[in-house]
Amino acid sequence: MINEKVGKILIEQVNKELYSAYLYLSMSAYFSDLGLLGFANWMRVQAQEETAHAMLIYDFLIDRGERVILTPIDAPPNRWKNPLNVMEEVLKHEIYVTSLINNIVTIAEEVKDRATMSYMNWFVDEQVEEEANAQDIISKLKLIGDDKSALYLLDKDLAARIFVQPTIKTA
Repeated sequence: MINEKVGKILIEQVNKELYSAYLYLSMSAYFSDLGLLGFANWMRVQAQEETAHAMLIYDFLIDRGERVILTPIDAPPNRWKNPLNVMEEVLKHEIYVTSLINNIVTIAEEVKDRATMSYMNWFVDEQVEEEANAQDIISKLKLIGDDKSALYLLDKDLAARIFVQPTIKTA
């Protein structure tokens, strides 16, 4: 069995990860509307990753004997100023998710739930990558400025991203 406090916060994290997927799908739709299909693809893959993250936590909870009760997912925003603004919001959101993951680890440490601490280490490492990916695109967009040709080339690069199902090795 899992500690009640840890179980509760992990169930909340499932919702937060699904919200992240919903947010990134909304961003994907925004980019599709702009005709930036590479950016739209990047966001769609990001949404798939977030759904996979939710399912990893969901499965962990089930494996630990926790009853998972899902709650409503908030509606995400659907308008942004420009591609740079979207990516800045992505980075801001990923920093927020990092704080949530760190809080889970802290609570697991407090109650000496070593299994959760071990499992969540993958998510800690994943968040470093998530923030770095967003920051990389922000840096490129700032370099690009108003250069439509450069934006087109970045869009083509982002179209190449594919979803890879994440797995967590335990032991």
